[in-house]
Amino acid sequence: MKAIRVYRTGGPEVLVYEEIDIRKPGRGEVRVRNRAIGVNYTDVYLRKGTFPPPEMPFTLGKEGAGEVVAIGDDVTDFAIGDRVAYVETLGAYAEECIVPVHYLVPLPEDIDFETAAAMMLKGLTAQYLVRRTFLVGPGHTILMHAAAGGVGQILAQWAKHLGATVIGTVGSQAKVEVARQNGCDHVIEYTREDVPSRVKQITKGKGCDVVYDAVGQATFPASLDCLRPLGFFVSFGAASGSIAPVDLKLLAEKGSLFATWQVLPTHLATRDDVLANSQELFDVVASGAVKIHIRSRMPLAEAPEAHRRLEGRQTTGATVMFP
Repeated sequence: MKAIRVYRTGGPEVLVYEEIDIRKPGRGEVRVRNRAIGVNYTDVYLRKGTFPPPEMPFTLGKEGAGEVVAIGDDVTDFAIGDRVAYVETLGAYAEECIVPVHYLVPLPEDIDFETAAAMMLKGLTAQYLVRRTFLVGPGHTILMHAAAGGVGQILAQWAKHLGATVIGTVGSQAKVEVARQNGCDHVIEYTREDVPSRVKQITKGKGCDVVYDAVGQATFPASLDCLRPLGFFVSFGAASGSIAPVDLKLLAEKGSLFATWQVLPTHLATRDDVLANSQELFDVVASGAVKIHIRSRMPLAEAPEAHRRLEGRQTTGATVMFP
């Protein structure tokens, strides 16, 4: 089968499209024929070595959707031919993938393969951010950095659906309308405006209840200045580089703030977590409250170009690849 392999860390040019063998599924595993594959910034981190890869060479990608084509021992909840989606499973950039049942979910008939591939990792990230890390509800004001991105669009829509006032930041005028169309009540173009000042203006000096930040170095510590006293700073990525070490006294000085760094695997630690969180995501998408926007569709062989666009911040919404 064809797959994208990484033999050394580096730029998009290290992504090699080649023929490889695939093993039989082992105990508690299934083999999935991918119909659509998601592209995420965590793939960039792995390719560059920011997140250490488990081995070399390896196949990139952590989400996809397709059909079960083979079943390992002790698998009772799935059968050959089942429509499925999966997440947090390295090896998705391929025609077929071995998936632990733990991270595999049945795909509802009203959700197609490409929508599932575009939303599993990004949507489940948004789910734990607004439903578990900080329980967003009516009366809250949130700030979402990179609001026109894949996670940003889903999170802003979901938070708006939950009754929050949503402030989004974007990097260009072209992305302002994208953010507005996806739940943002207010949009700040950070290249032209001072974000903390605009937030204080919008909130009449009160600040936000929570800031969601996957940008990292470029937005910290300014994000803290956007919060109300006892507000929550939630980091879940570092697209611009890692945040430098912080003296915790800074949190006291900025208003006795809470700060946390969250990752998806912790929120999917049990099988019940995977099923419940996925069902909540499927339900909010099926209801129409959250729409999944796929802005770019590319063949798997063009994975290097997909990475160039993602790193160059040329994308809005999701990118999906097809084997």
